[in-house]
Amino acid sequence: NVPVEKRAADYLQAAAMTAPLLGTGIGTPVCETYNAACGELAVLLRNSEGGQLWNHPLTLAGSSSTYHLRLEPAANAVWAPDYFTSLELEQQIKEKLIKKENIQQGVGGALVGVRIANPPEKFTPPKGIAAPVTATLDFHGNAATLALRRPAKQPTASVEGKVHPLEANFSAPISYYQPPGNPLFIGLMGALRAAHYEKKTGLYFLQPYDPDRIPLVFVHGLISTPFDWVKTINGLQADPEIRKHYQFWVFAYPTGNPVLYSALRLREELAKVDKLYPNHKDYVLVGHSMGGLLSQAQVTSMTRADWEQTLGEPAMQIFASLRPADLVARATTFKANPRIKRVV
Repeated sequence: NVPVEKRAADYLQAAAMTAPLLGTGIGTPVCETYNAACGELAVLLRNSEGGQLWNHPLTLAGSSSTYHLRLEPAANAVWAPDYFTSLELEQQIKEKLIKKENIQQGVGGALVGVRIANPPEKFTPPKGIAAPVTATLDFHGNAATLALRRPAKQPTASVEGKVHPLEANFSAPISYYQPPGNPLFIGLMGALRAAHYEKKTGLYFLQPYDPDRIPLVFVHGLISTPFDWVKTINGLQADPEIRKHYQFWVFAYPTGNPVLYSALRLREELAKVDKLYPNHKDYVLVGHSMGGLLSQAQVTSMTRADWEQTLGEPAMQIFASLRPADLVARATTFKANPRIKRVV
């Protein structure tokens, strides 16, 4: 029942009291109090009252002090204050598929930033796009600056005049994309009733697009879904160099469709990325089973004449099974994508 402004002032006071003592060590009661205050304050202001208090200079009166709060603007290792439409505490995310969390101990409140745009942005999952965020507070007297830092981009930051590692949970943003109740059943239905899952075919970014990081595109196999890659991605993210240099995308498709058609859909999705983000770094494709065939097709150049010369009559049967005619030409004529650096 306490007003939002009063609660925010209390969080600021707790952070102001503990910030000068952060040098006593990571994981101490002082550090944990500071971290909780930073995270709770950011979530409170971003999510309360429709976000009306967010990203505006605020004067907040506490029990013993009055604080003047502002948000740090966007920078190379700081998220823009209005980029995310909501913030969630890491412990609010249920991690159903991940057994071992990738957690970095340090300073600041570990959060998950969620962006849901209307209309939806291209390559964004239906639930929006999520990323690790670390909230920190710096004080100059009663003037406080709240920053939403990017721990995957820069694992340390200067807080209260000293460089500290940032507290972060790199598993929680992946777990934000909750799997269906039975992923194996969904994968089976995608193989048996492909037409029912056609609308979900596409390339999805699991993190906000970053022109400085290499896209690592995962393509699942037969009777599978993109959720089969969760543990793999989580394991890769345990390496700070991989977090720093790679971003993770997945290609979803019903595996009951012809391989050539699914390869066409992947090729067209990558072409859309090339057009929308011409400055992206070259891709690395990671395919499993049938996904390996789709991936290999992206670096292979083939014409219809090549198919007929190689396969003869079976090639004609393949072409006859594809309709309409323009689909035949698109699906069976491959041109290697020069933006693909490697296929694994």
